[in-house]
Amino acid sequence: MSASRPSAVRRPPYAVHAGACAAALLLLTACGNTSETAAKDPAARASATATAGVAGPPAERVRRRAAPGPYAPVVRPREIPALGPKTRAAIPADAKQVLVVTGDDYDSSLSNTVLYARDNPALGWLPVTTRWPAHNALNGWTDEHWENDLRSPVGVYGLTYAGGLLDPPETAFPYDQNPAFVVSGEGFDGEPLEGSFDYVVAIDYNRTPGVTPLDRERPLGQERGGGIWIHVDHGGPTQGCISLPEDRMRELLSTLDPAKKPVVVMGDAEALER
Repeated sequence: MSASRPSAVRRPPYAVHAGACAAALLLLTACGNTSETAAKDPAARASATATAGVAGPPAERVRRRAAPGPYAPVVRPREIPALGPKTRAAIPADAKQVLVVTGDDYDSSLSNTVLYARDNPALGWLPVTTRWPAHNALNGWTDEHWENDLRSPVGVYGLTYAGGLLDPPETAFPYDQNPAFVVSGEGFDGEPLEGSFDYVVAIDYNRTPGVTPLDRERPLGQERGGGIWIHVDHGGPTQGCISLPEDRMRELLSTLDPAKKPVVVMGDAEALER
């Protein structure tokens, strides 16, 4: 007689259901914790979204938000417009004021001037005056000035001393008030020259910087000319100087600051673009 098999052990139906419910409850609890954490933490939210198979923001955009530095626009200091690299390189590094005199043409006696300042290196050069009309020499400009050529010298020159017949406006600039600043006669267009030297600023071309404009020493020799000034305009071309209206001369004198090492950049427009 064969041995009888032991009967199979059967779990009550409620046990199966209880296990399934426990597993489902555990899953729901885990998902609930993830959602709550992700809602509070963007990084966790991105991780949870990726785990769920939903596309998140592109990695490049995430990097840009996390580290915006490399993508920030670069702001460069402003340069003086219409000056080429050679002309800009000739401006001394310690100069913080530049009077730019731009001639209309190589052979023209008409020009204009603007004063620029560089008080904040991060901002660069900014205009501090409007554009002023001016005259230069009768025959225009030259890279190599000679006595009586009736051309103004092209270049970058220091401005270190002023003077004139009249009392100066309020200014920090060295000023030599002297009765020797007189001129008479007529200009090239028949205009009277009287009053042209009421205010002058010496341009340091072929002269000793830091002395009165009346000084007549010529380090390059007399044949290379000299006495190149910025002075009061008389309504016509000059022999080599730059001339401005009287009110502009007063404004220039009141603005120039020796502590800012001012210079003049002067020449025809084409020359200054070099």
